[in-house]
Amino acid sequence: MSRLPTCGVLLPLLLGLSPAVGLGQSAPASPSVPPSIVVSAIGEASIQPDRATMMFSVETRAPTAAAAGAENARLQRAVTDALRGRIASSDRLSTAGYSVSTDDRYEDGQRRVTGYIARNTVVLETRSIERVGAYIDLALSSGSNLVSGLRFWASAADKARREALADAVKRARADAEAIAAAAGGSLGQLLEVQSSSPGGPIIMEAMAMRSAATETPISPSEQTVSATVSAKWVFVAKR
Repeated sequence: MSRLPTCGVLLPLLLGLSPAVGLGQSAPASPSVPPSIVVSAIGEASIQPDRATMMFSVETRAPTAAAAGAENARLQRAVTDALRGRIASSDRLSTAGYSVSTDDRYEDGQRRVTGYIARNTVVLETRSIERVGAYIDLALSSGSNLVSGLRFWASAADKARREALADAVKRARADAEAIAAAAGGSLGQLLEVQSSSPGGPIIMEAMAMRSAATETPISPSEQTVSATVSAKWVFVAKR
């Protein structure tokens, strides 16, 4: 009687072994992860606006598109000429948009064109915050019949953002130290810090309001820049 070969059984078993673990050896234990403390905090910094953007519009109505456009051009030219004669050399005046559309009325569900509306909008960007009220009054008295909006913003936004980030890190560390002490230990090595803060100029929206005063009062308030950080430290237990 012949014997069956045994190599066909041993070969698959040998191939199934991991190269990192030899025969008679056990897999190495994974290193223990040290305990950690993760804290999020919000920091703030104050900043004063030093620039403003204003939008002045002239809107005219007439029976024909040509008449509405001609009257609009006359009034808008008066507005821009008046502003150019008063603004500083560092200020900038530009056209933001121009449109001519039908003046529609609806009667008994039927649309009826009664005339045409022309609108021309200019944008004034200025660093002279103290002149904003005077510019608004000048534009309105020269022919503008709509102040579309007024925005204040700060050119030093990056500096304020970094100050807010530094404040957030200080607050996060103070909270983490309090947590570590309450847990019977202290903070160890800083492992990770992530930040989140708005980029670009810090803008405050406002609307200009007319009053009985000689000049429209405009006083931008101080703005607050905020930033959020999330930090992770090693927790060191007392021995």
